[in-house]
Amino acid sequence: MAGTVTVPGSSVPLTPLLKDELDIVIPTIRNLDFLEMWRPFFQPYHLIIVQDGDPSKVIKVPEGFDYELYNRNDINRILGPKASCISFKDSACRCFGYMVSKKKYVFTIDDDCFVAKDPSGKDINALEQHIKNLLSPSTPFFFNTLYDPYREGADFVRGYPFSLREGAPTAVSHGLWLNIPDYDAPTQMVKPRERNSRYVDAVLTIPKGTLFPMCGMNLAFDRQLIGPAMYFGLMGDGQPIGRYDDMWAGWCVKVICDHLSLGVKTGLPYLWHSKASNPFVNLKKEYKGIFWQEDIIPFFQSATLSKECDTVQKCYISLSEQVREKLGKIDPYFVKLADAMVTWIEAWDELNPSAAATAPSDAAAENGKVAAK
Repeated sequence: MAGTVTVPGSSVPLTPLLKDELDIVIPTIRNLDFLEMWRPFFQPYHLIIVQDGDPSKVIKVPEGFDYELYNRNDINRILGPKASCISFKDSACRCFGYMVSKKKYVFTIDDDCFVAKDPSGKDINALEQHIKNLLSPSTPFFFNTLYDPYREGADFVRGYPFSLREGAPTAVSHGLWLNIPDYDAPTQMVKPRERNSRYVDAVLTIPKGTLFPMCGMNLAFDRQLIGPAMYFGLMGDGQPIGRYDDMWAGWCVKVICDHLSLGVKTGLPYLWHSKASNPFVNLKKEYKGIFWQEDIIPFFQSATLSKECDTVQKCYISLSEQVREKLGKIDPYFVKLADAMVTWIEAWDELNPSAAATAPSDAAAENGKVAAK
């Protein structure tokens, strides 16, 4: 049953960034002991825990965290028939947490991810870096060869147009991983012992018109700017595909961000991905997607949105129609997915009625005010 637990007292700083404006969303099927390592960084923030699998199982959360926990029974109760759009037995269920959050920003993390160290041996505050990424502009229209020009010690290089130096509001901050890379099953099989030990101290804006494979295990975004597009699709139980939830969301998000002149950053922060999933299990989940993505990616590369699509919701509904028309020819699953995309937007607007009436330009303007503080 959903509930809120608040325990006073904390050793963390008194004024963490965006303390009252950000939720941390965690999908899980197990006790959240991993939070102990994150306590210095996460304890001041509100957690939304989305329990997957058996709703009768009791998930233990370490003392001292302020959280809500939702299981499948709660999802069914809150969304009614529209709960069909939320995946079951798959981490894609995390997007329910995005929907019920009332905060401006969301950070989501997997429960097998731990605090990484930078090359000096210092613990990396991944959340703080995500916030810095989101509160500074992006540069999607012209690539800066010194990467993020808004970081301390960097700037725009010679030849960068002055007319573009204000940048664009940042909608998404996509972090990376040390130790276990986010590989697909075939790559896992041929490189079973490969580990990522390379720490690259850089944040890049992904250029307009360029897609990317978004990973949901270390991700932050501005709900007001792009939240309704952060749908992780239909995956897991009863579906023919898995492990494409975050990538599907990323492709949709990037097309919409490009259309609405919003930015997507990737690079810092790193976290420590501790556990490699079974490549043979992964292959069973992925194999259709591995074939389908050769059609899915060209679809998104050629997708167009009209000037009438001036909100994220309108953009997303337009994408759903194109998914039904074009990808539906590949497999009936995409017709079902297109229907779920519409259901997701309807459910989002029911739970977020004021957000449904907010134009991206208004939200972007508000984002600019925050960034300027």
